[in-house]
This record gives sequence, structure tokens and C-alpha cells, in this order.
Amino acid sequence: MMFRLLAAVAAVSIASSASPAPVLAPPVNPGPEVQPYVHIPAGQIAIQHLRIIDGTGAAPIEDATLLIDGSKIGAVLPPGSPVPAGYRTLDGTGETALPGIVGMHNHMYYIARPNLDASGHSDDPLIIPQMTFTSPRLYLAGGVTTMRTTGSVEPYTDLNVKTEIDAGRMVGPHMDVTAPYLEGPDSLFIQMHRLRDAEDARRTVAFWADQGATSFKAYMNITRAELKAAIDEAHRRHLKITGHLCSVTYPEAAALGIDDLEHGFFVNTQLDPRKQLDKCSSGQGIPTLASMKPGSAEANALIRLLVDHHVAVTSTLPVFEQLLPMHAPLQPRAMAVLSPQARENYLYLRNLVVARGSSERLKNFAQAYKNDLGLERQFVGAGGLLLAGPDPTGNGGVIPGFGDQREIELLVQDDGFSPQEAIRIATLNGATYLGLADRIGSIAPNKDADLFIVKGNPAANINDVENVILVFKDGVGYDSAKLLQSVRGRYGQY
Repeated sequence: MMFRLLAAVAAVSIASSASPAPVLAPPVNPGPEVQPYVHIPAGQIAIQHLRIIDGTGAAPIEDATLLIDGSKIGAVLPPGSPVPAGYRTLDGTGETALPGIVGMHNHMYYIARPNLDASGHSDDPLIIPQMTFTSPRLYLAGGVTTMRTTGSVEPYTDLNVKTEIDAGRMVGPHMDVTAPYLEGPDSLFIQMHRLRDAEDARRTVAFWADQGATSFKAYMNITRAELKAAIDEAHRRHLKITGHLCSVTYPEAAALGIDDLEHGFFVNTQLDPRKQLDKCSSGQGIPTLASMKPGSAEANALIRLLVDHHVAVTSTLPVFEQLLPMHAPLQPRAMAVLSPQARENYLYLRNLVVARGSSERLKNFAQAYKNDLGLERQFVGAGGLLLAGPDPTGNGGVIPGFGDQREIELLVQDDGFSPQEAIRIATLNGATYLGLADRIGSIAPNKDADLFIVKGNPAANINDVENVILVFKDGVGYDSAKLLQSVRGRYGQY
């Protein structure tokens, strides 16, 4: 009897504390575990002679003085303005400030392929180890101050990591924690729950909302009925749901009320040959994209539908450029943070893409990639909300933080956006989707001091976005180099 009573009390306690924690927690002082990575404590800070790309899409502000007042941005002063008394003054000559990246397709794990060899063979099942230590540090080091996990494999780990970060006991960005994938049968991943029916989908959303998840993600094999039940339950709780779809097409998902679609236009299966209702097609969207030319009747109708239904689209170009031979740069900084086994596996896969580059399948994919770029531009031109994220899921060419920077570069180099437009997509647009644009996403007085400083001028050379010196989160300046050093050779391991 006493055991049952204690269990009941515990259950009431859990239920009463189950409301989701806000994405942006109140600022706290960094604890002793975090202090070694703090370069500039919160306070009154003035950075002079600084170039500011404010995240709104506007032209850079040259030779400005940025005032940081504790956890908030105090002011952006024009050239020559005196620094108010009491401020610690820093020289920002040759440097640029950008809003903290709001990563909208970010993960905390690394897909492992057991016994992968140089021919590309690996044994089943695919396994997904959690990168609890390395991922948060890599994200923050790369300028990501807020991230959506966009699908979780260890949801309690992600929720607890957020709690530790919010309390100042771990290093990392603000987190919008997505619940476990809402997946149907025939999943590739043995660690995912497979929904039984629409009621299971509703209960799953309700349970994880009660546990503290603040967003949801539908996956490849979900049915329309399950997706509708999940959407309705999420919306009932004022939470949003996105999707990496396949069994459900983009027009079907938009009609059901989904909030966001992942991977640009890559996984829309509406024109795939022999597509069956509620079944993932063998082409998984590539035939649709390869045939859907920007400006075509099909493209125009789809984009009009998405815009009219206020459905956002998340661009994840870094994960797709991996299938274009020699398109993704082989960066020493990326190789340095990978574990030896992860590095070897990445090079196996990279070499296979090069070896198979002349195949008909990869030529078809190259056309799909080109069409996706045009459709993303068309979507933005029609008033759609384009978001940005890298999808670091187990290919060593896409790494937390580095991948977020690469997404910005590809939005410029491949998509054709201006640097200022690309930075807005990766910052203010994400904040807008999360309903946090009044606090983050741009550099303006009274907003949260979430921003990062790079050497160089990304407005002239977008690759300068990689040259991160300092990352301010809630007004605390973190040393990017120290964070990277702390995970050297470990990503892919833990």
C-alpha cells in the first residue's frame, strides 16, 4: 500500500511539472563546467568599428559600435559615436557581427552503419548513437544560438540536455526539443516507435507534449490519418509539426494542416511513378523533383498551395550536396572533429559518390538538385517562409555548426540569394517560425544578445561566415576555438 501511495504521489508530481519549458529560458550565470569556455562574461560591453549584418536582409552597417547590456542588445551606434561610461570596450576592426543562427533542421545523433566497407556495404540494423557531448558544443561554436532538434532518437536525453544547458551546467544553444519521430511501418531505423493507427499518433503527441517536447516531426511512412491526428493534437496544444515525408505528399500534408516541410522540395512524392496512397514510393520524391521544373504548372500550383496554407519549407542543402561528386569541400576543420572511424566511413562514402558520378541515378539526382534550388527561390519570391538547417545525421560531410554555416553558403552559391538574404533565412526566418522574432533572429536594441562575431566580411565573401571568433548567447561571449578543441576527434563517438 505504501509503495502504491508513493508511486501515486510521484505520478502527480510528474504531471504537475510536465508543461514544456520555453525554448528561450531565462539567462543564468554559467556554472563551473561552462566557465572554461567563457571568454567575455555578461556585462556592459561595447564593440567598436564593427560591421553588422543585422539579419533583416538590409545592407551591412559599417564601422558601428554595438552595445551589449547584460543579456540584451543595448544599442547599435553610428560611426564616431562615443562609448557611454562604464562599458568594457573591444575593437571589432575587420570583424562582422551576425545574429545567432536559428538552426531549423539540427540533430543530436550520428547514424552508424555497422561494418561499413569501401564498397559501401554495411550490416543491418542501422544504429543511431547519441552525440550528447559533442553536438551542443559544435553547434554553439559554429554560431548556432538556437536550434530545433527536428526529430529525436533519445528524447529524454535531449530534454535533459536542454535542462542542463538552461541551468548553466552544460555548454550549448537554446533548444526547441522535437519529440520522437512520428513514423509508420517499414522504418529504416530500429530505434523508432512505429505508429499503429491514428489514435496511437494522437496519444504519442499528447504524451511527449506532457514530457516537455515543444515540437513534432512526422516521418517517411506515416499515413494521412495518423498525420492528421498528430497535427490536430499538436495544434490543440499550440505546438507545431513538421515533416520529412514520403508516404504523404506535399499537397496532402498542406491540406491536413502541417506547419513545415523538411528538405526543401526533395521528398515530395506527388508525381512519383506508381505512388500509392499512404505508401512511400521507391523513388522517395526524386522522380517528382527531377520532373518539376521551376515555373511549371505543377510547381506554380504547389507553391501557391503552400503559401496559401502558411506552410514553411526548410532548406537542407548540405546533406544533398553530398550526392554531387566533389561538390562538398573536404575541410580539414571538419575532419579534425570526427572520430577516426567516422572519418574513415565518411571518406568511403565520399569516394563512392565520385566513383558512381556518371551513373544515370546520380545524373537524375543532379537535375533534382538543380530544380530544388529554383523551387526554393520561387517559394521565397511567392512570399513563402524558407527556413535553414544542415541535417547532420551521419555523413561526416555534414557536421553540427559547420553544416549550419555551409547551408548559408549554399543559399548564396547555389540558390542565388544575396548574403544578406541567406543570413536572414538562417536567422530571422527561423525565429519568426518559432514565434520568437521579438527576441532573437536579428541584431536590434532590446533583443536578446544572441549573436556571433566572425573575422572578415560575409557580405562580400559568404565563406567568411566560417571564421567564428566569439559567440554571444544571452550576452555571454563563448570562445569558439576552445569549444572546437574540446571535441576534437570525438564527433561520431559521443
